[in-house]
Amino acid sequence: MKLIAKLLAGIVLGLLIGLYAPEWMARLVFTAKALIGQLITFTIPLIILFFITSGIASLPKNSGRLLGQTVALSYGSTLMAGTLAFLVASHFIPLLASTTAMTNQEGVKLASYLTLEIPPLFGVMTALATAFVFGIGISATESHDLRNVADQGRDIIDRLLAKVLIPLLPLYIAGVFVEMTVEGTVFTTLKTFGVVLVMAILMHWLWLSVLFVGTGLALGRSPAALIKNMLPAYFTAVGTMSSAATIPVALRASKHNGVSDGIANFTVPLCATIHLCGSTITLVTCATAVMFLSEHLAIPSLSEMLPFIMMLGVVMIAAPGAPGGGVMSALGLLTSMLGFGDASIALMIALYLAQDSFGTAANVTGDGAIALWVDRFAKGQQGAPALEQDAA
Repeated sequence: MKLIAKLLAGIVLGLLIGLYAPEWMARLVFTAKALIGQLITFTIPLIILFFITSGIASLPKNSGRLLGQTVALSYGSTLMAGTLAFLVASHFIPLLASTTAMTNQEGVKLASYLTLEIPPLFGVMTALATAFVFGIGISATESHDLRNVADQGRDIIDRLLAKVLIPLLPLYIAGVFVEMTVEGTVFTTLKTFGVVLVMAILMHWLWLSVLFVGTGLALGRSPAALIKNMLPAYFTAVGTMSSAATIPVALRASKHNGVSDGIANFTVPLCATIHLCGSTITLVTCATAVMFLSEHLAIPSLSEMLPFIMMLGVVMIAAPGAPGGGVMSALGLLTSMLGFGDASIALMIALYLAQDSFGTAANVTGDGAIALWVDRFAKGQQGAPALEQDAA
């Protein structure tokens, strides 16, 4: 919550500097934004490489069919949630938001005092392919040395995010809002912000309703009772903004819903890593809004957006635990697949962080529905007790 307050302070500071400060001050903040942007661009492939490699390598290997079912259900939920979010956002955002795009109305352009380029070590797709090769290879060969390298690399990048990049985000966003204020596009953008945030939260609730109503009807359970039992996990996640910190509450809530101990102990911690339906809804909704606002971007068709949604479900595996980790993991796809520039990336970060607690809460609550299905499948298979023992 402190980060959100700092983010809002950055937006206000950017507005004030852009409107009232002398040009040299505006250029100074803009220069800081440009340098931070270079560091973010450099870090994106490293996030993908180390976090995905470590995430795949750490997946349990002795749970057989149970693991496959959990992964398939989680990915299917994430994919459907992202698709539904795009269909709703692409239809309603142009109707509800201002029809004025982010055009350069005043023709004023800020120039940075310092130009410094920090090219990434490799591209986003190279990082993704390498992560899969080594993640699967480490899991198959049980290479402890490479596993340690991946885990330690993940810890280093996580420390960079938590101690450097995340604290610098308010300054970065302040620089973007200085630029937009000078160019005359800021008020149109802010008008759309509120619409997008409300829409993202409503989409979270809609998808959770779909999950639990469908699950309740299929399993012969009361959807209202299932949702009620998961509410402590939802509100805990809203307060903590952390899936990991909410795991104990989510475990207890899933067991109250009748999920056996072994299945709950296996699926809930695993889904905290791989089931990110709420974060995906937010990213897709915000990306659609940013494309609508940007003069040089156009909202794609569903067939053009599906590859992005499918890749998003993969890239967000083991997203960094720091606040905003989901959007940091997705930046590579936003730039490479959707063509986002610096201003669009900054808007995505601002929008995502403003509702991060609600996206996390949707992720955690949705894990309860996945656990119910895995429990049902396990009980319906021969040797279910053995599966539960493996899971435990």
